[in-house]
Amino acid sequence: MEGSLIQKRFSPSVLRILILLILIFQMADSTDSASAKPEVHIVYMQRPEGVDPEAYDIQVLSSVLGSEHAAKEALLYSYNNAASGFSASLTPKQVEDIKNKEGVLSVAPSRSYQLHEGAGNMRLA
Repeated sequence: MEGSLIQKRFSPSVLRILILLILIFQMADSTDSASAKPEVHIVYMQRPEGVDPEAYDIQVLSSVLGSEHAAKEALLYSYNNAASGFSASLTPKQVEDIKNKEGVLSVAPSRSYQLHEGAGNMRLA
């Protein structure tokens, strides 16, 4: 009886159009997250003792990005002194994947700040 109620309210062509629209919206949503633009993130790590920091960073990135070449392309800088980690261009999906890797303490987006130019920076004529 329900099938006949749906058939009375919607013609088969209207149902096809509705299903097509639902599929289009689902595909658009999945491609947005998969093709998100990479942004620079800082990955703070606890590296094992006695390893080459950059080589270890590339190894961790390779496990997420799929190849050593992709890891070298994404790696921007390895931090060794004040902090232990690296900065890399990562998509949101890659950020989530790398958070689950052993030794990763945290992942934070890189931020740039503009110093305030106040009265102390005025030039005397």
